[in-house]
Amino acid sequence: TLMVCHLFQLTVKAFLPQMKAQNHGHIVTIASVLGLFSTACVEDYCASKFAAVGFHESLAHELLAEEVEGVKTTLVCPYIVDTGMFAGCKIREEVELLLPPLEPQYCVEQAMNAILIDQPLVCIPRLTYLPFLSRALLPWESNVVTYRFMGSDKCMYPFIDSMNKQPTNGSVQVA
Repeated sequence: TLMVCHLFQLTVKAFLPQMKAQNHGHIVTIASVLGLFSTACVEDYCASKFAAVGFHESLAHELLAEEVEGVKTTLVCPYIVDTGMFAGCKIREEVELLLPPLEPQYCVEQAMNAILIDQPLVCIPRLTYLPFLSRALLPWESNVVTYRFMGSDKCMYPFIDSMNKQPTNGSVQVA
């Protein structure tokens, strides 16, 4: 996780001087809604996504401060994408009707649209802007109540449990 974050930063830093010189380009950061708000049991994943969001925001501010208007930035924060990565993650059934796992193609289309219209931030689906805003505006306790109501506080438990039962090398169990 740390290496992936660092590699992205090095790649951007390698291309950025030429982009600035030409005053042209577009830097896209693919993070996650878990880079805008978090949940239990995936601290390393959330930390890497928060790092990507922080890097992106700092870069966007750098471009604004230097008045480099031709280099655009887009931060893409999808909810759970149905790739199997978080198979087993479970929120309340009523909430899952509003927020089912996303089809990968839908996420690609939303990200491409955001890039084409120079949208600086896209949360997929749009409903996931709400927890991001509530985290910023409401007291911690209010967010805890909301997380519990949605089932977000324990949504990763089934996922973690299923991971603990999988063999790591064909015979050794993860403790």
